[in-house]
Amino acid sequence: MEIKVLVENRTCSSDFACEHGLSLYIETGKHKILFDMGGSTIFLENAHKMGVDLSLVDIGILSHGHSDHGGGLPAFLDLNKKANIYIHEKADEGHYARRDQEKIAEIGISPQIMKAPKIICTKGDWQLDEGLLLFSSVDKKQLCSVANNSLLVQNHNEYVKDSFEHEQNLLLTEKGEKILITGCAHRGIVNIMARAMELAGGPLDAVIGGFHLSNPSTGQCEADELIAGVAECLNSYETKYYTFHCTGIEAYRKLKMTMGDKISYLATGDKLIF
Repeated sequence: MEIKVLVENRTCSSDFACEHGLSLYIETGKHKILFDMGGSTIFLENAHKMGVDLSLVDIGILSHGHSDHGGGLPAFLDLNKKANIYIHEKADEGHYARRDQEKIAEIGISPQIMKAPKIICTKGDWQLDEGLLLFSSVDKKQLCSVANNSLLVQNHNEYVKDSFEHEQNLLLTEKGEKILITGCAHRGIVNIMARAMELAGGPLDAVIGGFHLSNPSTGQCEADELIAGVAECLNSYETKYYTFHCTGIEAYRKLKMTMGDKISYLATGDKLIF
């Protein structure tokens, strides 16, 4: 299995452009998967430079309904006519971010996307194939990002806090390896891991994803107490962690102080082989 970071907030080389967003290319023994499509077309340009032919992708996944993960979806639909795109049925329900007391910005994907050919609306746990499971059934029990409080949905004529029902995660199982892929882990990486281990029937070998430990509107990371709690929980498992994007570099450094070599940062252009 090979995983390539097509775009995230930082880059490993000046050869690759980056942006606030996420897109991963995942190649298993049976499938070529695009997990999120970034906020623009940058992921397409980087894919070409990394030798990835996105026209051959046969499975597309949108982790949740925010534009920094789905902004490039229209461009991918223009390029690729074969892949089914799996999107949670609530991903288009109007998503917003409170920038300050006065300004609320739209950060969602276009509802028209859901009407495109090859779009499959998911909910709950969704088996894509043997060893490929999408799941959104996660309880927000503990250690969730406080920055989530500024992320909203529109309910009739008012804005309310997003419950993140539209967030889905990918559990990969291949050759005995159990790997969790998350987009932003708005429901809490500790909670998502707990559910993934229930579904996998045991511990995970690797977790790859954003942990949402920083606020993109302010640039500030979460409180030390929350980050320390996340680090303690993650460190209690014999799992290797790879993170990026909404974790934020400051929060990552704080995690690494506790977790050491168990956690690494992946930037645009990086790749993993399992």
